[in-house]
Amino acid sequence: MSDLDPLAIKQLLSELRDFNKEKRRTAVMKLGMVGGEEAVRALIMAVKNDHEDLIVRGRAALMLGKIGDPRAVQPLIQALDAPGLQTPLYAAQALGKLGDARAIQPLLSLVSSGNEKVREAALESLKRLGHGRDKEKERVLQVEAE
Repeated sequence: MSDLDPLAIKQLLSELRDFNKEKRRTAVMKLGMVGGEEAVRALIMAVKNDHEDLIVRGRAALMLGKIGDPRAVQPLIQALDAPGLQTPLYAAQALGKLGDARAIQPLLSLVSSGNEKVREAALESLKRLGHGRDKEKERVLQVEAE
């Protein structure tokens, strides 16, 4: 995506492992903007890391949706169960952008979640994935037939 030199990417990857969570939060966003193979791998690792700062995990999910790499689907599905609000919310949004049907069932499970924002994100992603269109068509055909 970007013409960032390998040394700059190496620096961002180093910052993603830094003790300072603010540096890791910034590094995740920069890696998402840069994109590329190393960024995708690092963001997947961040979103899967149960011991990582919740904001870092959430931002990693957000950036994986922005990059659009299909390897992120399964880690994002797993991130739907992460604690907090940000990670499940951004994971649900990212899954809608990735357009992979494997996300439909996990997103349907998320619709019954207690958090309204997460529910709305899951519903919006289900729409993007085309879920429910067949039922809508059936209703329209029934109405027209009557």
